[in-house]
Amino acid sequence: MDLTKPLRCIVKLGGAAITCKNELETIHEENLATVSSHLRKTMVSGSSSESTIGMDWSKQPEKSGIERTADDFREHEVGLASPFIVVHGAGSFGHFQASKSGVHKGGLDRSLVKAGFVATRISVTSLNLKIVRALAREGIPSVGMSPFSCGWSTCERNMDAVDLQGVSKAINSGFVPVLHGDAVFDNSLGCTILSGDVIIRHLAGQLKPDYVVFLTDVLGVYDRPPTEPNAVLLREIAVGEDGRWSVIQPVLHNGNTEVEISVAAHDTTGGMVTKISEAAMIAKLGIEVYIVKAATVHSLRALNGEIRGKIPDDWLGTAIRFSG
Repeated sequence: MDLTKPLRCIVKLGGAAITCKNELETIHEENLATVSSHLRKTMVSGSSSESTIGMDWSKQPEKSGIERTADDFREHEVGLASPFIVVHGAGSFGHFQASKSGVHKGGLDRSLVKAGFVATRISVTSLNLKIVRALAREGIPSVGMSPFSCGWSTCERNMDAVDLQGVSKAINSGFVPVLHGDAVFDNSLGCTILSGDVIIRHLAGQLKPDYVVFLTDVLGVYDRPPTEPNAVLLREIAVGEDGRWSVIQPVLHNGNTEVEISVAAHDTTGGMVTKISEAAMIAKLGIEVYIVKAATVHSLRALNGEIRGKIPDDWLGTAIRFSG
């Protein structure tokens, strides 16, 4: 199914940005609230804090009833300025269960792996619901969509079957699909973990958004782990036809265009390594990619599309572009 309107943006909510990654199944409430507010300002037509009418009609914690009534919507039109897709990582949800049971390595014939598959999906889908609810409270008509339930699968951990009919229909109907990294069937291994970053690359290749924004817990891509002294933020990276990439801004005095990466021990999807390689493949399609810290003025500007073309001097983040 083709989209009736061009897709403006695919947003990746990094697990480390919206959860407390070292605290099991704990949401970073402040970041998620700010990111949801930023997405409302970017997505919803005529958006203002005064006109926001939430769409989460389930019972709220510490409240006695449901606040919304049908009358609230009689003169309130729910509309998106342009189509978006949101994909989120797992953070402190799912990674522990997957790594403890070895789901990412396959082997559904083993009882531990089968139990871990169930436990992982319970965890990541519970996070998906929390994110959908946060977006819905901001008046964003969001719907959770799990890759496993959509029939997506892999072979040798590479994407094998992808059915985008449901995603396209949701977008054409005025919804924002919210997908996530998931445990899926693998035709060779039995099962594995499909990361949100890989999902985004395939969505971008099929649906051709204007740009892609990765919201992370750091300002962008650095020439070494950002916790190290003298780490340099790489503001612009160019990707060539051969997939190799070079640092355009800033000019590094040592001439080194490589990036050292650190990956958390419990991260079963590759962390920043996967993020950069998938971002480079998206950029090769001619789609600009921005990696930027969530819940900041810099991420809001990236979501709004202000970074397309020349990077503003006062913007902090990493833009990845095709140089062919």
